[in-house]
Amino acid sequence: MKKRLIVGLTLIALIFSLTACSAGKEKRRTLCIGVMPDIDSVPLLVADKKGYFKDEGLNVELKSLKNAGEGKNLLKKGTIDGAVCDVMSAISAKDEGLDIKITSKTDGNYKLVVNKGLGIKEIADLKGKDITVTSDAITGYVTDKILERAGLNAYAVNKVKVPDVNAVFGMLKSGKAVAAALPEPLASEASGSGAYVIGSSNMSDIDSGVMIFRADILKDNKDGIKYVYNAYNKAVDYLNNQAAMDYMDTIINVTGFPKETKERMQPPSYSDAGPLSRKEADNMMDWLINRKLVKNNFSYKELTDNEFAK
Repeated sequence: MKKRLIVGLTLIALIFSLTACSAGKEKRRTLCIGVMPDIDSVPLLVADKKGYFKDEGLNVELKSLKNAGEGKNLLKKGTIDGAVCDVMSAISAKDEGLDIKITSKTDGNYKLVVNKGLGIKEIADLKGKDITVTSDAITGYVTDKILERAGLNAYAVNKVKVPDVNAVFGMLKSGKAVAAALPEPLASEASGSGAYVIGSSNMSDIDSGVMIFRADILKDNKDGIKYVYNAYNKAVDYLNNQAAMDYMDTIINVTGFPKETKERMQPPSYSDAGPLSRKEADNMMDWLINRKLVKNNFSYKELTDNEFAK
């Protein structure tokens, strides 16, 4: 199944039919946005597939990203204008000198998944146990907040850090991890081996995903960004008004994950683009500063531009 999942992740590049984004002269009507193989990116992919960008008179090129680090590098080079990523990646990129702004939150969901047969029935049972997370990444933050909001001190568990999310997934599937934080649809795919969810960012009211754009694009192409969000919200409406099975088919087809994932995945509900909350931005900023993962303590105003997502 792991091999099939890797194949699914590879197929996403083909499904997107994404070419290298061009930095053409038609700036006001052309935008290039980096997208990830997760549920956060689905509205943008559907907007492209259904022709909603074209309806807005906009040419949008979607660039498939392997991870947030690749997106950061392409933003620095000016190859892409914006990207879907997580809050932590956005702040870290800004801390490294990349002039970007968070323009909206997205509907990503990270889940705390526990392996079967360990007698762990609730979050309190994780005290003193190992939780596998991606090194210095959003999964660490989400895990801490899920634990804290359930009444368990974040330092009451042992964090096992591994290089990337695929390694986390592999350890959980092989039984080498007691528990792990995973994004969707990887979390649902892990349930195929008997693992189960005991907490999530959605259940704990944590905004984990965002969309970002370079500051120069926000200044020079306001109309284009506005049209992107018009199309995004049309796609959200389309997704939320389908029958549940059609809804799941859309996600599986767009992301390229195995069809079996659909049987295990709870249909997400998408929301119109809205601003990242000040509380979430401040919480993440404090978390990063306390762990010395960033040097700059950015204000909410410095991090966000809420003109386009109300």
